[in-house]
Amino acid sequence: MKPPTAAIEALLAGTHADPFSLLGVHEGPGGAHARVIVPGAESVEAHDLSGNSLGLLGCADQRGLFEGPIAGGRQPIRYCARAGAAEWWLSDPYSFGPVLGPVDDLLMAEGTHFRLFDKLGAHLISHEGAEGVHFAVWAPNAQRVALVGDFNDWDGRRHVMRRRADIGVWEIFIPDIGAWHAYKYLIIGPDGTAQPLKADPYAFASELRPKTASLTYETGTHEWGDAAHRAHWASVDPRRTPISIYEVHPGSWQRDENDWFLPWDELAARLIPYVVEMGFTHIEFLPISEHPYDPSWGYQTTGLYAPTARFGDPDGFARFVDGAHRAGVGVLLDWVPAHFPTDAHGLGRFDGTALYEHEDPRLGFHPDWNTAIYNFGRREVSSFLVNNALFWAERYHVDGLRVDAVASMLYRDYSRPADQWIPNPEGGRENWEAVAFLQAMNKAVYGTHSGIVTIAEESTAWPGVTHPVHDNGLGFGFKWNMGFMHDTLSYLARDPAHRRYHHDEITFGLMYAYSENYVLPLSHDEVVHGKGSLLTKMAGDDWQKFANLRAFYALMWGYPGKKLLFMGQEFAQRREWSEGRSLDWDLLDAPAHEGVRTLVRDLNHLYRDLPALHERDCEADGFEWLIADDRDNSVFAWLRKAPGAPPVAIIANLTPQVRDNYEVPLPLDGVWREMLNSDATIYGGKGIGNMGKVTAEHGRAVMTLPPLGTIMLLGEG
Repeated sequence: MKPPTAAIEALLAGTHADPFSLLGVHEGPGGAHARVIVPGAESVEAHDLSGNSLGLLGCADQRGLFEGPIAGGRQPIRYCARAGAAEWWLSDPYSFGPVLGPVDDLLMAEGTHFRLFDKLGAHLISHEGAEGVHFAVWAPNAQRVALVGDFNDWDGRRHVMRRRADIGVWEIFIPDIGAWHAYKYLIIGPDGTAQPLKADPYAFASELRPKTASLTYETGTHEWGDAAHRAHWASVDPRRTPISIYEVHPGSWQRDENDWFLPWDELAARLIPYVVEMGFTHIEFLPISEHPYDPSWGYQTTGLYAPTARFGDPDGFARFVDGAHRAGVGVLLDWVPAHFPTDAHGLGRFDGTALYEHEDPRLGFHPDWNTAIYNFGRREVSSFLVNNALFWAERYHVDGLRVDAVASMLYRDYSRPADQWIPNPEGGRENWEAVAFLQAMNKAVYGTHSGIVTIAEESTAWPGVTHPVHDNGLGFGFKWNMGFMHDTLSYLARDPAHRRYHHDEITFGLMYAYSENYVLPLSHDEVVHGKGSLLTKMAGDDWQKFANLRAFYALMWGYPGKKLLFMGQEFAQRREWSEGRSLDWDLLDAPAHEGVRTLVRDLNHLYRDLPALHERDCEADGFEWLIADDRDNSVFAWLRKAPGAPPVAIIANLTPQVRDNYEVPLPLDGVWREMLNSDATIYGGKGIGNMGKVTAEHGRAVMTLPPLGTIMLLGEG
């Protein structure tokens, strides 16, 4: 039956909401009938995918509409179009059936689909006998969604998508295209307004900024060789395993001779051996998902599923992770589910409505970062984020996720004046939807990927961040110990003469050190925005600054908790970090800076080699105060212990005075070997110490404490 004139006009204008109902091949009483739009053609002949002719179509409209009966019934069609001497072939996307099925519809509707990254986005597939790309996007409130790209001249009339009404997903299979095609979605909102062209939320690759289109690309093709690494981490308890993290911004660790970003392969060739030499167990990258603005450091991402194009193709990142794993180094990603930017091509008002965010700015707008906040209570949004966590673990074998800004997710009044937030149904400030999301994410990740860890950046005292979900915890593996970072840096910024009055800035942290599983972070946040470098935070002249920093590092590596150090601080970077330049590697020509780097290297190796320093990082029986109250001398001493392992005593003298004949209680009589002295000359210190050992008698040892120094003694008996 011939369609109404209005339908034909809408079809030719590209405004018909359901072109699949008119275009393609349809069965009727008289057999199969085909209809296609081929602008510029004078004649169109239908063929099956094997090249057999199925019949010549007649011209139904001079603007390029052809239709007519064909032999063989409903099937995918290729057309041979002719105009004068020209001839061209095209496959008809409207002659292909849907790719998604009813099980996908059910799981998506429930929010329980854990393979969304296999279904949504752009996938290179074989479908009904043809090779091509299947596109699918969630836009439930749209009147119409069209796929536009470099394969259709960005013409929104050419590939209007099929709507799956029950779940609001739009899909289309485009035959005869492959990888590296640029595309976006043209979305007509519920009020009939065309939205700015939108990048694909599930895109696996993107154009390099300032361009913003998504790119067709297939993940999961890398041949991995990291089975031994993954098996190791699946077999251990990370709380009882050494974890020392080197936090890296990949765009400014080092750069090439043109001051441009290193591609992943070159970064791997330089960074992985360096991390191995330095003894770090993990690299943690600041966010590497696609983001439009360099100074956001990746924290305002517009493409959660796409490694940024700044460092080359996505498989380059897979090669980096594989190479790190083969060298015994884990890779963690900074992950940002707390907020997203409002760039026109991003998720903001994606289908003309507040789809991923809240409509009310008191819930949906973040005042600190001028960004949108995900609607965690919407199951499709929660599923989008949970699937993203699973995606990085599966497709790129990452060893864990450090989740950014968790506190901002947990509280409805975070950074808001009293009249700018909405209480929860019980009248409280807790964001229970975000809690449920974080619990779901951790359950999904830990339930499907043995050996992975999740780490929360959570700056408040929210209870149970690292407790299991079944105990009403959030389910994280670890939490950043922000209190340790702030208290110790505050203490070390003080003139040593005044430290006696602030003794508890070092001791207080042990009051809560085992309430969660902690990572001790000295992160990028402490060396930006006018805060200076860690070296410049230290009190005193240049000698004291270096001595303080060395003593601090040795104290931290002896303190209970896993370790994290931002790049450049391992060699006492003087300048504040900037994402726009490489670290100041030339500083290593100076003995003082090379000394700090050598100290960090030795600390990492000691931390890994001595069970007492890591096996009870998260358990109270691994720590014992030896001296906690000598505030007059600003001396601290404690013992680190592990079952069956020699104990390690850490003694820190945080004044510039040498403490001769200082008595320290030690629980094991006999020789205690001085395993490390932050004042050793090899580290740039004065070389004041104990000639390599002390001897304990009757539970006490007399020793020399170097100025602004920390020593580690191994009890050998």
